[in-house]
Amino acid sequence: MTQETGGFAALDLNPNIVAAVLATGYEEPSAIQQQSIPIILAGHDMIGQAQTGTGKTAAFALPILNKIDVSKREPQALILAPTRELALQVATAFETYAKQMPGVNVVAVYGGAPMGPQLRAIRNGAQIVVATPGRLCDHLRRDEKVLSTVQYLVLDEADEMLKLGFMDDLEVIFKAIPESRQTVLFSATLPSSIRSIAERHLREPKHVKIQSKTQTVTAIDQAHLMVHADQKIPAVLRLLEVEEFDALIAFVRTKQATLDLASALEAKGYKAAALNGDIAQNQRERVIDSLKDGRLDIVVATDVAARGLDVPRITHVFNVDMPYDPESYVHRIGRTGRAGREGRALLLVTPRERRMLQVIERVTGQKVAEARLPNAQAVLDARIKKLTNSLAPLVADAEASHGDLLDRLTEALGCSPRALASALLRKATNGQALDLASVEREQPLVPTYTPRERGERTERAERPDRGDRERRAPMPLAEGRVRCRTALGARDGIAAKNLLGAILNEGGLARDAIGRIQVRDSFSLIELPEEGLERLLSKLKDTRVAGKQLKLRRYRED
Repeated sequence: MTQETGGFAALDLNPNIVAAVLATGYEEPSAIQQQSIPIILAGHDMIGQAQTGTGKTAAFALPILNKIDVSKREPQALILAPTRELALQVATAFETYAKQMPGVNVVAVYGGAPMGPQLRAIRNGAQIVVATPGRLCDHLRRDEKVLSTVQYLVLDEADEMLKLGFMDDLEVIFKAIPESRQTVLFSATLPSSIRSIAERHLREPKHVKIQSKTQTVTAIDQAHLMVHADQKIPAVLRLLEVEEFDALIAFVRTKQATLDLASALEAKGYKAAALNGDIAQNQRERVIDSLKDGRLDIVVATDVAARGLDVPRITHVFNVDMPYDPESYVHRIGRTGRAGREGRALLLVTPRERRMLQVIERVTGQKVAEARLPNAQAVLDARIKKLTNSLAPLVADAEASHGDLLDRLTEALGCSPRALASALLRKATNGQALDLASVEREQPLVPTYTPRERGERTERAERPDRGDRERRAPMPLAEGRVRCRTALGARDGIAAKNLLGAILNEGGLARDAIGRIQVRDSFSLIELPEEGLERLLSKLKDTRVAGKQLKLRRYRED
């Protein structure tokens, strides 16, 4: 079957969309795409149950682009995502697939960025809006009619949205868009809270379920390091000093970042090259061949540029920039640990990306351990070890082959063999610092942080009345409810909506069954129904919020 009659073309998509998809390197639709695209094109509501790594973004992006009326300058499709990173990833995917559809405009709406430009982009005719629920509700408070023309709604990773406490925001959004819309919901799991949303807001939905593959390879050693954004390149250079790698791929988000990091690596003597979307195919093939045969040791790449890259000698993956979603993370680290070999994957995390780290851990079901940057002593030890290893093969017959020359040079220079050896070492190491004081001066400490340290600073700055808050008496209980306690509080980055979302998602309760939630600095109190409490607590025993166990217990107020 040829590409013209099979593959994506067989799904009755616009030829311009098919051409854009093929240009990205995809040739055949995945299982979720094969099943979902015809359903969405036919106008049905749909529930898609699929894990990360199945290609679900294209499963809804392609048919929605096919339905967009480019002549209408108004919001037509709304895609909701749980995190800023995923919203940006989805928006980028839409832009990629719409490259050959002039007039299609996409806007990403998320917190941490100015609201004015986002709202103007929506009002100025962006047909596709990709948003996080919290920030979108902020816009609705400014302009409740801003979504009145939406015809297509997608909830991407709906279970994650509920775990992050967006239930109330979703209800606000449902009310703000036309009831006649087509609604598509994707979720890795279908707990009762998701089914409840589907029953209330979807019309006779079709169901698609795809079995997921194993998320990560057990042979891959995963770790993360907390760094500030402006310290990423120094952090990478520090790590490379101590990591024993054969070949390495470093992932970044932008083309410019590939060039910046590759240049910094080359300046330090590494055999490195950039790989991005601007590089011609023949040059890309040369880079990959060089990585395979050892002429290159490090490739700095974007996700799209690295697609299809399979080099068995890759022992390390550095996620210099946080991936947009867990799916990308799984694909990235899968570049190592192949052919039965062990692999190592390191992830650099900035302060605003902690939540995405928690999502990755939850979706992959694996803890990404925290590591620290090596200190000056570790760097010095690694340098001396490398030098020792490089000299070891030369020592065996050196005296026999060069002993006479040594005598001649020491006599001519009037120096001792030790002085001559030291001079030759200085020349061989190209002036590299090989004593502790010099290494410390050469590589000043890269500022890092830990979530706990950062939380303590925030607490001191914003919560001076902690003692009063901790001692404050709980509010009176409503009839039929009991108060439960968790050791998670504000210092853990917990908000009431996080606790609400977790209990709704995992406990299967209706929203009105949960009473007041009081978040203190070092603990939280939650009102729950007394009837069936033990059964509920049993269901919640393994629940995690913000990466930590909920450990909910009945609160004895005496």
